[in-house]
Amino acid sequence: MSKDGDCVLPGRLQTRGGFAVVDLEATGSSSRRHRVVELAVVLLDRDFGHEGEFSTLVDPEGPVGPTHIHGIEPRHVEAVGAPLFGQIAPRLLGLLRGRVLVGHNVGCDRAFLAAEYARLGVEFPVVPELCTMRMAALREPAPGGLSLLACAEAAGLTGWTAHTALGDARTTARLFASYVLDHPGGPAQADKALGRAAAVEWPQLAGADALWVGRRGADRAPAWNVPSQQKVSYVRNGGA
Repeated sequence: MSKDGDCVLPGRLQTRGGFAVVDLEATGSSSRRHRVVELAVVLLDRDFGHEGEFSTLVDPEGPVGPTHIHGIEPRHVEAVGAPLFGQIAPRLLGLLRGRVLVGHNVGCDRAFLAAEYARLGVEFPVVPELCTMRMAALREPAPGGLSLLACAEAAGLTGWTAHTALGDARTTARLFASYVLDHPGGPAQADKALGRAAAVEWPQLAGADALWVGRRGADRAPAWNVPSQQKVSYVRNGGA
């Protein structure tokens, strides 16, 4: 398997049901004023098995934002010919359709997705959401903090690259499966969410698929942003 963010993933899998674990990096903290600059989706089946993962840089049509957090520079977006959000939007709908939306502070991810689709004249549907940050807050004992880094360390999840969308999405997926299966009521809650997700009506969006292009080797998060080398406070997309 490729290292976090070091991949080119076309993304064709569009199965029904299960969970879509999402993470994104953005040019700032406001979904209304800022744009998505990197996006990743990890698909899990109904039994939390890994089905596929998809990641791409996104051309924000402007400044890339806090490079000191996500490590993305303008040259990285330009070098790979990163697609506009509108060019990946049809395929992304296909990946998310029929699934429960999962994330660490998932409401923030959803707000950015909804804003990006609104710019295309598409209303992002209200879908069932499960948030690993909220799950962590209810655990006993609670982790030392609610950041993804703190929750992952408390769960023994190491060796991942923070503040890359794919690295964060992979870790969130592992954390989510662990939290659900460790909690007595977790599987039942997940089943209810799956049932609601199956009933959601999703919009249709026509358009040609652009190639999803992940970070290349030279474009990974800086060394100081890797948990195994230095602990860095988790600031969600520049602060949520």
